[in-house]
Amino acid sequence: METMLHDGSSLTVPLILDERQYGLSCKLEEAESNCEHSSTRTASFFNTCFHGLNALSGVGILSIPYALASGGWLSLIFLFVIATAAFYSGLLIKKCMDVDSNIRTYPDIGEHAFGNTGRLLVSVFMYVELYLVATGFLILEGDNLQNLFPDLGLEVAGIRIGGRQTFVIIVALIILPSVWLDNLSLLSYISASGVLASVIILCSIIWTAAFDGVGFHHKGTLINWKGVPTAVSLYAFCYCAHPVFPTLYTSMKNKRQFSNVLLLCFTVCTIGYASMAILGYLMFGSEVQSQVTLDLPTDKLSSKVAIYTTLVNPIAKYALMVTPIVNAMKNWCPCNYNKRPYSFLISTTFVLSTAVVALAVPLFGYLMSLVGAFLSITASIILPSLCYLKISGSYKRFGFEIVTVGIMVLLGFVVVVVGTYVSVVQIINHM
Repeated sequence: METMLHDGSSLTVPLILDERQYGLSCKLEEAESNCEHSSTRTASFFNTCFHGLNALSGVGILSIPYALASGGWLSLIFLFVIATAAFYSGLLIKKCMDVDSNIRTYPDIGEHAFGNTGRLLVSVFMYVELYLVATGFLILEGDNLQNLFPDLGLEVAGIRIGGRQTFVIIVALIILPSVWLDNLSLLSYISASGVLASVIILCSIIWTAAFDGVGFHHKGTLINWKGVPTAVSLYAFCYCAHPVFPTLYTSMKNKRQFSNVLLLCFTVCTIGYASMAILGYLMFGSEVQSQVTLDLPTDKLSSKVAIYTTLVNPIAKYALMVTPIVNAMKNWCPCNYNKRPYSFLISTTFVLSTAVVALAVPLFGYLMSLVGAFLSITASIILPSLCYLKISGSYKRFGFEIVTVGIMVLLGFVVVVVGTYVSVVQIINHM
């Protein structure tokens, strides 16, 4: 979801629209059209590959060693299975869009398949996923800043506020002005850094292990069945870019190359995720934390590069991530109340709500596991599969395709039920 799209000579955000330019009213259907982007077919193969890689390269790379440590070495098989299923469901999205040229966004696919109910369902999953990922950004910031400055804390009216909570509040206040902005073009350029950030973090961790004394000394366990649901959920979180794919597809000069774009993006990102998982697990073993940067020695330059890269990206991306939801909230209000003061109030309330959730939820890994199990699997595998079956009519004829898609949906529901249950229990127990 953390991506931008090349449109002519400019970079824009596929999930964001300018309300004044497109004249959105206060209806739910029009609020959802914040996800619509009337892009022209100007993006080349390489431009689309870059933005596809950026969409798939996110904060999931920090928790992937924790995922492997939770499930053991054999759980890597599930990483490749999920990557394959997510790649195939991306192809199904393409097939859905080929049926009708009026389908341009992910909610459009839901509407074409199941009417207004389908549009509403797809939009809700998109918005909730964005909300929780934005909340995860604040948790990530608080954890890493506390790791850098462990002794910092505040005392307000005789109440002691811990270091992590203090940093969550500070970062939320720093981010708040960026959510007030109408023009996010500058931040949109900064946010096109998912690929670069992932490469920097991976290289920094390799340097830390090879030259700064950490080494690769842990053998790990072959399989830990109890931790497999957490591992699968976190693997799924790494492949939650599907709502962006329709915009990437409509932007291409040569749409026939889109399948190759998906193949390249999923291959490169899966190699990157698997490499980070293996390196982090060998470096820190079963004790690796929910963000691998929390295990790095803070006195080493390579570690500081990885940590500060981790810190900068979420701050730049937060406003872009939440703008679709904030715009939808504004459009749900009566039109005569959609004035500047109310806009500030809605934006501020939204940021404060994510800060409250970030303060309440203890660990980044638990929240991302919940997002992966419940939202990512649903939005990236189950919904595209069901929409394709309905739009194409494939469910009416038995064959290899219906069996393949049916298995994907069935396994997806199993992951949703089991993974969501385990994640919720973990969060409740830790709280």
